[in-house]
Amino acid sequence: MSAVSGWGGLRTALTAAAMHPADTDLDAVRTLARDAGLRCVVLVEGVSDAQAVTAAAERRRLDLRAERVCVVPMGGATNIAHYVDLLGPDRLEVRVAGLYDVAEETYFRRALRVADGPGPVRRALAAHDFFACVEDLEAELIRAAGIAGVEQVIRANGDGRALDTFRRQPDQRDRAPERQVRRFLGTMSGRKSHYGRAIVEALPPSALPAPLEALLTAVTDPMTG
Repeated sequence: MSAVSGWGGLRTALTAAAMHPADTDLDAVRTLARDAGLRCVVLVEGVSDAQAVTAAAERRRLDLRAERVCVVPMGGATNIAHYVDLLGPDRLEVRVAGLYDVAEETYFRRALRVADGPGPVRRALAAHDFFACVEDLEAELIRAAGIAGVEQVIRANGDGRALDTFRRQPDQRDRAPERQVRRFLGTMSGRKSHYGRAIVEALPPSALPAPLEALLTAVTDPMTG
């Protein structure tokens, strides 16, 4: 299997092995990973986050496939332990990294065995190459682009009239512009994923949100493994 032609199949196999281990041939998945030269798996919550990470790498002219880095959406933060177990030293032995929402920090702390207590948990998770988003990656992107910048992207993608109509709805009129935009991006299937990429593509490479920048640096820096 070539790393390029088989990357989608590898991602599917990793998801199946993590979520349905009893129904998965682990040796076959291990062979797929080895043949692809898989070096690192980046774990993100959903498809829109995966789109944003991939687009950010492209903005920085990073080829994640050439780096043997596979971005995998987990389908929710509560699944992190399944993926860490699969990729850990007793099974596939593949390096992991990722992004997480601050509200979901506990799931990542437990999965990565970061001690609870008064110490800087977020710093400890960053040492494991998992970086915090406040409150999630979508919010980080909106802050980076600014409301005017996000609206410009929305209108350039043909959704300006739909956004204006949405804002006139009674339950939206009194919301802050940031909340209106966030809610709008989640109102239609596929829209959040589309704009996860589109907003990143509109940002200068130097304006990427800090957790996204830190993640890309970590997984492509040869000094970090």
